[in-house]
Amino acid sequence: MDLSGVASALHARLPELGELMAERIRADVDAYQDTSLIPYDSLRRSCTANADLVLSHFSRGGDPDASPARDTGRMRAEQGMPLADTLHAYRIGFELLWSEIVAESRTHPEVSDAELVSLSAEIWALFGRYAEAVAAAHRETTAELTQQREARRSALVEALFTGVLVDRTTLWEAARELGLPEHGPYAVAAAVASAPGVEPLAGVETTLRRARLPSAWRLLPDQQIGVVALAAPDAESTWLRVLRRSRARIGVSPSFDALRDAPQALRFARLALTGLAGTGPGVARFDDNPLAMLVAAAPSEAAHLTEVVLAPLLRLPVAERARLLETLEHWFAAAGSAADAARTLFVHPNTVRYRLRRVEELLARPLSDPRTAADLGAALLAHRTTGAGRGPEGTAGGP
Repeated sequence: MDLSGVASALHARLPELGELMAERIRADVDAYQDTSLIPYDSLRRSCTANADLVLSHFSRGGDPDASPARDTGRMRAEQGMPLADTLHAYRIGFELLWSEIVAESRTHPEVSDAELVSLSAEIWALFGRYAEAVAAAHRETTAELTQQREARRSALVEALFTGVLVDRTTLWEAARELGLPEHGPYAVAAAVASAPGVEPLAGVETTLRRARLPSAWRLLPDQQIGVVALAAPDAESTWLRVLRRSRARIGVSPSFDALRDAPQALRFARLALTGLAGTGPGVARFDDNPLAMLVAAAPSEAAHLTEVVLAPLLRLPVAERARLLETLEHWFAAAGSAADAARTLFVHPNTVRYRLRRVEELLARPLSDPRTAADLGAALLAHRTTGAGRGPEGTAGGP
């Protein structure tokens, strides 16, 4: 099949064909009407290059060169054009070019109808090949751009939390790029990662965005940390509900108003995480137990407090020491009620009272004295949080 005459004639009209394609695409695809997204000259040049690509193939034969198609896919991804709209525009361009080929062929007697039918199959196979090249380049470029944006966001969050961003202008620019408001209230969360690279709060940013709570996150080897803006109505309850749904171990800072305070808020969130009881999932807010947070903030002093206050108990044999410490934990959790502590310990209330009297004998201080209760409560928090105050056998004194 000799189509060189048709191809040559259309090649002579190449600038006009590029113009026609660009106008048709702008008329039929809404996304291409925004010249701030895709300047008209850029679209026209792309159409001209792709028309030249097809016509050159029919003039010279051989394997088609898909590089202009790849360039189109890459360029549209960089311009933010969705892949579906890009492929729609590409199809419109091919349809227009095919109609021009058919019209030009009518002026060339050497081209029969049978040859045109054969050509139609070839040109649409060519469209499929070029469309695949467009799509592949678009996806690759989109993935690269997404990775770059995520790396940029992650770096900005890291800078925010390390205090590198201190200038008001710089903080404002970072907030804008992260999608955060310039002013609070904000809060910070720190969640434990089960393994390096595993997000304990996977999808949290999207979930919060749907709830109109903008946030920004960074994944560290051992934690996922993030800041959220809490200006929306019921923001705090919504934010905490999203975190609890994750089934992760999470510490949450108090709210704060200025992004320059993010490093301190992260420290508070991590302290809250340190004070989270047990080993299972849960959310600990710094404000829920300030005493526990203070204990966690000073591990060396907390260890000394444990040794001073609990020394008589920690010198006991392992079994008795564990039993008395466990009873004290349950008694404090029950707000000083022996009956309630007995229910959680599955023992008789008199058993709890006996153990408490044993503690009083060892400490030589009455538990009814508020000062004793305060010291003992702080020491138990320190013992639980820091693991300090181990017994003589080298085993932990707590239950």
